[in-house]
Parts: sequence; C-alpha cells; structure tokens
Amino acid sequence: MSKPAMSTPRPAARRGRRTTVAAAVTAVAAAWVLTGCAYEEDICSSGEYPVMTVGATGSACVLNEEQPPEGYTRYPEGKVPLKVDDKWDIYWNTHTLDKDGKIIDAP
Repeated sequence: MSKPAMSTPRPAARRGRRTTVAAAVTAVAAAWVLTGCAYEEDICSSGEYPVMTVGATGSACVLNEEQPPEGYTRYPEGKVPLKVDDKWDIYWNTHTLDKDGKIIDAP
C-alpha cells in the first residue's frame, strides 16, 4: 500500500502568513509605544486604599472596610498616592510619618 499524499503549504502561502504575522506584531508594538506612556497604574486595586509604614517608606493596600495593620497608618489627607509615580508616590519615597503623625525625612 502506498502512503496517502500529505499536502504541504506552498512557499508563497508561507510567505503570506509570515507577512501577516509580522504586520500584526508590528501593529501591536506600535500601539504599545504610542499608548504605553499614557497608561497609569493604580497604587491599589478597586476596594482598597493605600497605607504607609510608620517611620519608613514601605506601603501596602488595605481593604476599604479594614483598619491599617499594626505599624502602618493612613496617608495624610490630600497627600495620598493614587497612581504609580504620581506626585505623592514620588514624595513618599523620601518622606514618612513618625509615630506622632508628623512628616519627616525618611531614614
């Protein structure tokens, strides 16, 4: 018995698929470059708020209905970071609150 004939893609068809894939990858890369700078990542997920470590620059996110864990406190009103690298996110990299709630330079 002879083997059944296997169909193989024609070279032109392969080139066509490669071109289509390359064009799609290029389009996605261009879209990423054009919109990547506009994307702002939230500090916390929906239903959470950010808290900071007392006396240090650490931070965490806490569920809205919960209090900050021991060693953490809420950010001062009006100075809460909302997006990664926003004004307050950058500020709190070099500042913190002491145990009395006073803003100090980070150690």
